[in-house]
Amino acid sequence: MEKVCIIGAGSSGVTVAKSLKEAGVPFDIFEKGSAIGGMWRYENDNGQSSCYASLHIDTSRPNLGYSDFPIDPSLPDFLSHAQFLAHLERYADHFGITPLVTFRTAVSSVEPEGGRYRVTLDSGEVRDYARVVIANGHLSDARMPEFPGVFDGEAIHSHYYRTADPYIGKRVLVVGIGNSAVDIAVDLCRRAAHVTLSTRRSAWVMPKYLMGVPIDQWSGFLGRKLRLPTPAVRRIMAQLIKLGVGDQRRFGLPRPDHPMWREHATLSQDLLPNIGHGYIDVKPNLSELKGDRVAFVDGTEAGYDAIIYATGYGVSFPFLSEAVFDPSQSGELYRRMVVPAHPGLIHAGLLQPVGPTIPLVEVQGKWIAALSSGRMEMPDHAGMVAEIAAHRDYQRRVYLDAPRYMLEVDYKTYVGQMQSDMTAGRAG
Repeated sequence: MEKVCIIGAGSSGVTVAKSLKEAGVPFDIFEKGSAIGGMWRYENDNGQSSCYASLHIDTSRPNLGYSDFPIDPSLPDFLSHAQFLAHLERYADHFGITPLVTFRTAVSSVEPEGGRYRVTLDSGEVRDYARVVIANGHLSDARMPEFPGVFDGEAIHSHYYRTADPYIGKRVLVVGIGNSAVDIAVDLCRRAAHVTLSTRRSAWVMPKYLMGVPIDQWSGFLGRKLRLPTPAVRRIMAQLIKLGVGDQRRFGLPRPDHPMWREHATLSQDLLPNIGHGYIDVKPNLSELKGDRVAFVDGTEAGYDAIIYATGYGVSFPFLSEAVFDPSQSGELYRRMVVPAHPGLIHAGLLQPVGPTIPLVEVQGKWIAALSSGRMEMPDHAGMVAEIAAHRDYQRRVYLDAPRYMLEVDYKTYVGQMQSDMTAGRAG
């Protein structure tokens, strides 16, 4: 069997390496930093982690771990970044992956060449591979918005936020309403003088617990135990959350125009109570930056010492030319992994599931191993294009037709597809 290159030794790269090893497929795995962990390593010296000190995972412990290496049940429902990193290190050591990683080595370029791939390392060394697995993550290219005017205070992207210490006693504006925005606003609000959360179109806010049970375990019960289809589960969950939380408009948080089941909701147990206590207030989108003040589209203004833009990330792969793979086409991948024009280029973890990411990427790793070992074949180019079109049609019908949902997948459906591929020995 021919050797595979893996770029990145975070939670995605490590599980792909483990599956390849078990399938007897030789590989090299390169990590820019000095240790495994990717985004879960706080202050990772690879410079790409967006991890902040208070970060906890939104997936509860029973749904988070790898299938053959469960998380210690004595750990809390929602692990901190440090607790998950320790688990990932144990996983990598247990399956003998850590000694196989080439650390402090970045990939400078990947170039298709005669059906193979020419990989150049930052040392200048060039290697040849049959396949390249891209597992370096997609949460490092900070996307900053543009607003008219100038702000005199400190303004950063949430990618660079670490602790509330620099903001003690200050008035802080957090722009965005995704999970990072809400986490950071809550982290700040007891130490800053005041925190404002600005949202362009709002979002549905779901609690992490419902009746004392982690929210993802409720949806897991409905889907797995009662065997309900995902659309039905999402609609039932929307009604349960309305009963458990009430009308979020009471807290000054607008209700989105779309129904709850059509979006990837924001999870927070603490946002609404902190709004209710007056630590956080909610404003609409910014209209202008005015020195030490900010104007909003509703005509109001307020003064701030700092702005934190939690406005998401661009998808970028600096080692790939756009002629080889255009990041804007990241939603155009066969089985959410394979570049149709270059089927030896395979992404791992380039998705955003309704459900847990880490065990889903474990299944991707097994799929990649089945392909690389010859136990499974892929369809031709036309078949891949048809599968992509069908998936995009499903996305538009189920989720909002917005760039944020370009990488969205349904965990249950997607895992079923990959497992069917491996069972049949031919991807559909």
